[in-house]
Amino acid sequence: MTDTKLGKDGKRQLVIVTGLSGAGKSAALHAFEDIGFQAIDNLPLTMVSRLVSDAVTDTEEGSIAIGIDSRTMHFSPEDFVRTIKQLRTREDVYLHVLFMDASDEVLMKRFSETRRPHPLGEGQLLRAAIKQEREMMVVVRDHIDGILDTSARTGAETRRIIRRRFTGDNQPKLIVTFMSFGFSNGVPRDADLVLDVRFLRNPHYVEELRPFTGRDKKVSNYVRADEGFAPFLNKVEDLFDFLLPRYKDEGKSYLTIAFGCTGGRHRSVATAEALAARATGDNMAVNLYHRELIGDEKR
Repeated sequence: MTDTKLGKDGKRQLVIVTGLSGAGKSAALHAFEDIGFQAIDNLPLTMVSRLVSDAVTDTEEGSIAIGIDSRTMHFSPEDFVRTIKQLRTREDVYLHVLFMDASDEVLMKRFSETRRPHPLGEGQLLRAAIKQEREMMVVVRDHIDGILDTSARTGAETRRIIRRRFTGDNQPKLIVTFMSFGFSNGVPRDADLVLDVRFLRNPHYVEELRPFTGRDKKVSNYVRADEGFAPFLNKVEDLFDFLLPRYKDEGKSYLTIAFGCTGGRHRSVATAEALAARATGDNMAVNLYHRELIGDEKR
């Protein structure tokens, strides 16, 4: 179990979990519980500041994760933003606002499968309720620290991601995730940077390579042999060397860099693997996530 007590500087880790209904907020809170957080769901906004004040005075209490969304009593986006701004002025907590998101189609499927009503669904169709909530949360998204899109992720994958992002000591750490994906399935909604590697030669058109992925050495070697691969990697590394210190200075907790090819199985996977292997830095952790493949890998 991770130590989630006070950090060396006396600060408490506080995560506000918000987002769209059906996007996995409850599952996220369960994941926080699993790593030692005190998890509280649907806490009225008027009680948040008092809860945090009480918690930081008790050195035996662990880190805190609070779920707040449109189901919360007397919720309004404006009050939520006001509360977040107040919390950010505190010098005794590390605040991270995590926004859970998913596509409208996935949300509709989840509500249909569970047969649970949407919190804003009274008197209107499900799609209209989802649209209304998404529009309501636009102002909230301007004040978050990160997004976790669960559209293409299982509950187990979501839990693993939360474990990796929020375990460790209570000191701020930039967690960099190198993601591969296929443009044929859409651009990932939670990517901070998206780079297109479809300019590289495609192993899909080599019959003996097609069944394999960019994790396999024969495919990786084929992609690396493209004359544009090494210069591209070097230029991307230069970009990261420039950006990462500035992201850290701005207090960013995690960064997702997505590499896309047509199907998300060959070129993007090989590129993400290569860059993840070369990524190093003080107070930085590196993860790998191949969206179109099974599993979520950490280095």
